[in-house]
Amino acid sequence: MPTRTKKIFKRLLVWRAKHISQTRFLYLLSILVGFTSGVGAVILKNLTHFFQHLLEGNLVKYYHNAFYFVFPVIGLGLVYLIIKYVIRHKVNHGIPSTLFAISKHKGIMRKYQMFGSILTAPLTVGFGGSVGLEGPVVATGAAISSNISRMFHMNQSTRNLLIGCAAAGAMSSIFKAPIAAIIFAIEVFSLDLTIASLLPLLLASLSAIITSYFFFGNDVLLPFTIEDRFVLGDVPFYAILGVFAGLTSIYFTEVYDRIQKIFDRMDSPVKRLMFGGIGIGILVYLVPPLYGEGYEVMNSLIEGHPEKVLENNIFHLDVTNVWSVVILLVGLVLFKIVASALTFGAGGVGGIFAPTLFMGSIMGSCIAKIINNIGLLKTPISESNFTLVGMAGVMAGVLHAPLTAIFLIAEVTGGYDLFIPLMITSTISFSITKYVHPHSVYNMELGRKGDLITHDKDHAVLTLMDIDKVIENHFITIHPEMNLGEMVHDAVVKSSRNIFPVIDEKDGSLLGIVLLDDIRSIMFDPSLYKEVLVQDVMHTPPDTIELAKDKMTDIMEKFQTSGAWNLPVLKNGRYVGFITKSKLLTVYRRKLIDFTR
Repeated sequence: MPTRTKKIFKRLLVWRAKHISQTRFLYLLSILVGFTSGVGAVILKNLTHFFQHLLEGNLVKYYHNAFYFVFPVIGLGLVYLIIKYVIRHKVNHGIPSTLFAISKHKGIMRKYQMFGSILTAPLTVGFGGSVGLEGPVVATGAAISSNISRMFHMNQSTRNLLIGCAAAGAMSSIFKAPIAAIIFAIEVFSLDLTIASLLPLLLASLSAIITSYFFFGNDVLLPFTIEDRFVLGDVPFYAILGVFAGLTSIYFTEVYDRIQKIFDRMDSPVKRLMFGGIGIGILVYLVPPLYGEGYEVMNSLIEGHPEKVLENNIFHLDVTNVWSVVILLVGLVLFKIVASALTFGAGGVGGIFAPTLFMGSIMGSCIAKIINNIGLLKTPISESNFTLVGMAGVMAGVLHAPLTAIFLIAEVTGGYDLFIPLMITSTISFSITKYVHPHSVYNMELGRKGDLITHDKDHAVLTLMDIDKVIENHFITIHPEMNLGEMVHDAVVKSSRNIFPVIDEKDGSLLGIVLLDDIRSIMFDPSLYKEVLVQDVMHTPPDTIELAKDKMTDIMEKFQTSGAWNLPVLKNGRYVGFITKSKLLTVYRRKLIDFTR
């Protein structure tokens, strides 16, 4: 920033501090963040649809289906070149990267993240990558809000709240579902729901949806009005749907995780690009409905016209036969997550929100068709309702966000007539998936490492605490060969602490500790000063803290189980310092105050 601009901006900050309170300024920033999230959604959606219309609508429609095989490889290749030569940083998946920034980087996101997804996600999805745009939109808005927060010197809790506002704004602008967007930000980003946090979320969601209406008009991704009302007798079938939604969610999570681990073992990005690009190219060529996000497929199913998307299947099955349709729909459910995981593994940039809705809608439609055609019912159940409720069920299971799933489908359908079936299916699906997979796809990696921010306030505060800020290193060290006299004159007399770490002079490793109580009975007897050595009185500490391994939750547990007041900290076996229980609790209390403001 030029010097003149810095001076002007500094004056602006001073004026703001004098005339606008922190709370009001937060409201203004939340409106700005909602607007930027809405604009980000507009740019990403329009770019993606431009590429899709140019490629799928022209080349494939008027020339040959073989282009389906080529497009994903070209798109992923372009993404690779942009990341390597233009962005020059790795562009991670949208929502997981945002959660990581909140958990480990205090809500600070790098500047390239503001445009990284805008440059890469439209190429990934527009050229046939089988992923969604919701994650990149959230990541873009979150990065912008993070950098706006830093520019105006907001603290960590405010930065995290504004990132949540960006997430709410992104979802609100995409689906035109402002209430579900707020719930999404609270559930997925584990925001603490208070009056202080609710109003900024409302303002951001409102700002984003107005922006969306301004650019997109009344167009919505899932245009549907409920015509078939809920019937009490359908409750058992919605419960069955919940079970299958849970099983589908488990399948989604397992396949995604295993394919990602296969790609993680590949050391070359070019190898990942070729393997994943060719894999997704083959799948999209054989199964064209897997191309891109898949909202056209979902809308066809909701309208009750699956033949629109299944008529050109490679097996040439008769789509007027219901069982042929069921077989093809099951195939789409099975292969969608494979296509999505291959897209991510190959270096594509996108999100899993759309694939989740895609699989849920097809699963719901498939279950309804089976129930209606096995001859058990005189009055058929509503296939369109099951399609919508299936979306909510799989979303609740995969994302571990049952409330978001319920309110999103309720809002996009224009009413709450399906509220009871949405609750039944989402609750059952979430419970089954949560039992098998404690963490959602978004949180799996962070959850395994213990870095996940949760709604458990104690755990969240511990996760946000910095270990470096609680380590004390002004303890006087001693060596095992020192005698009692040297220890008294060189350590005890000069120290205000009652614990002394015993260190190996050669490699700096911790050999043990000596407490003042260990030598209190002999330290005043000069006749023992040369006879007693440190190694004679030292002992093993009750536990140790590994700096590279232990998280704050582990440290707190070690203090609780050992009953110690001080525990030594080691880094690769070398002594670093001590963490004292009093310092740990002091920092914890300060962080708790910041967290709950």
